[in-house]
Amino acid sequence: MKKGILLVAFGANNLQAHQTLRLLDERVRMRFDGVNVRLAFTSELIRDRLAAQRVKRDSVVKALEKMAFEKYTHIAVQSLHIIPGVEYEDLCAHAQALVTSGRLQNVRVGAPLLDSAEDIAQVVSAIVRHIPPGRNSEEAVVFMGHGSSHEGDSCYDAVYQKLQEVDPNIFLGTMDGNHTLEHILPELLKRETKHVWLMPFLSVVGRHARNDMAGSDAGSWKSQIEAAGLRCTPMVLGLAEYSGFVDIWLDHLDATLKLL
Repeated sequence: MKKGILLVAFGANNLQAHQTLRLLDERVRMRFDGVNVRLAFTSELIRDRLAAQRVKRDSVVKALEKMAFEKYTHIAVQSLHIIPGVEYEDLCAHAQALVTSGRLQNVRVGAPLLDSAEDIAQVVSAIVRHIPPGRNSEEAVVFMGHGSSHEGDSCYDAVYQKLQEVDPNIFLGTMDGNHTLEHILPELLKRETKHVWLMPFLSVVGRHARNDMAGSDAGSWKSQIEAAGLRCTPMVLGLAEYSGFVDIWLDHLDATLKLL
């Protein structure tokens, strides 16, 4: 039996995101010493952009095929996605297809960040733990996630409800999905909030965090919050830059490796 680990992220083509993934890779190697680790991106667009810069990054299928060629038999594939949405389902399907074809003996896919009630509780604890230290309790903290039309979007709602129980001035919204900035802004104004800390609820920093959240365009969350008369301080750091969230992914990976 030859074991391996494949980390799977949506992808990003900026230095900050690459450094974040490199550090996460190092944490995986330290915790699971002796097991080789690979990385794949699910986004074809990002892989193409990287290829144009002469940077090679494999798709999930390509990475697994390479590992099969290198005689890996048992592989733990760890999703670095936030919710069990379309991309996570595709990831599971790709892994199962290679097992069904006989190319690999055993492939298990680790759960994304939010997959169970326990995950939700741990994520809420991590959020509270990693709130900017300069924030006082009267100031709001607004997290921006991606969102989805997939039923997995309900995970965001579950986190939001738990956050409100812990601290009613912490909000989680998404660009798409059921709970957007349009729902949060009236709450901020009703509570007479003066200052908003704005943070991405995304694995790594990419164009969504830099442009859709913190950009200068009138449609960004920062601009909309400021247009409502509130002071806004963006913190452009992905969840994978905070140990509390990384620990959850690594625990999922640990559980997956034990199933091989």
